[in-house]
Order: sequence, then structure tokens, then C-alpha cells
Amino acid sequence: MPRRPRLILPRTPLHLIQRGNNRQPCFHSDSDYLVYLEWLKEHADGTGCAVHSYALMSNHVHLLISFDDEAAPGALMKAQGQRYTQYFNWRYGRSGSLWDGRYKSCVVQEEGYLLECQRYIEKNPVRAGMVDFPAQYRWSSYRCNAEGKADALVRPHAVYQRLGKDARERQQAYRDLFINVDERLLEQIRAALYTEQILGNAAFIADVAHRLRLK
Repeated sequence: MPRRPRLILPRTPLHLIQRGNNRQPCFHSDSDYLVYLEWLKEHADGTGCAVHSYALMSNHVHLLISFDDEAAPGALMKAQGQRYTQYFNWRYGRSGSLWDGRYKSCVVQEEGYLLECQRYIEKNPVRAGMVDFPAQYRWSSYRCNAEGKADALVRPHAVYQRLGKDARERQQAYRDLFINVDERLLEQIRAALYTEQILGNAAFIADVAHRLRLK
């Protein structure tokens, strides 16, 4: 059965997830995370992708990116996946695929959904019971977006920039987003990602469907 084409629109954010094969760990040590992030920055720059949010979990990776060329996400994930797999197999004396097939992705509406998606990504370690608060987790973009910690990988989206007139105001407004979470929206984000559909309101979904000529 042929694969369903991905839903990708240039200049429209994309939420991606890639899991380890059979849900096995794809990071074992701090150096693994550091290598992955270093190469992710290199490949994001090389393919023209801007990374707005990320979370590297023990057996999967979440990214929120934007780009101008519709081929950019695939190029990014291919380059990153192949290079990191070679490193991981060499370091741990293994062979074969590290990743569980192709990554999943969904198109994200900017207004009303992009920041919610960032919050969803950065709260993954809390929902997984790894930490009590997002700031306690080292391998996500939360401390950059919420606390101003330097992170060369993260490029703030225009929606984030509109949260305040300066960095301090934006960071405070961003932290405030994590106080109360709508569980229904969490389910909407999960459903859109795992079915590789569109995250947004009815008007946005209709517009994307029209632009991509979806039935």
C-alpha cells in the first residue's frame, strides 16, 4: 500500500516526531544528546529550517520547525537521521536502523496553536514523569524560550516575538502559558500529529485542504 503524501506547506510551521525503533532508547548519555543537538543545528541551517521548539526524550524526538522550501523538512530529517544513526551504531557496537520508520508530522496554525504546540513539546518530560517542572529538563528548548538561556539552535517564531516588547516580558508571558493547560487541546495536538493531519481551527484546516487540494 503506497504511503500517504505528507502535508507540508512552505512558511507554515510543522510539528515532527521521530521515535526509536521498537521504542528503544536513542540516547544513552549526555554526549549523545549534545552530538544530536550540534548536528541538528548544522543540518537545520544547511536545509533552511528554523527550529522553534524541541524536546529530546530518551526514545523519541519532538521538533517544531518552519521553512521556505517544502523539501527542507525531509532533507533535514534524512541528514540528521542518517548521521546520528551512524554515530550511535559505532558508539554502541550495533547495526541496523535506529529509527522506527519515517517521522510523523502535522501542519500547525500559527495564531492560537503554535505556542500551544511549543508548550506541548516542552512539557513532554513532565508528562513522562522525568521531572516536575520543564526547567528541570536539560534537553529541551524550554529554558531558552522561558528563561532566556542561550541556545544557538532555537530561532524564535514571530508569534513568540509578539508576546512582549522585550526579552524579559516575552519570557514571562511564555512561562505564564504553562500555568494552566487545556486537556482538550492536548488531545487535539496528539491526534493531529499521530494521524499526520492539520492542527488548527476549522477555517485554517479548510484553507490548508484547499491549498493542498485535499478531499
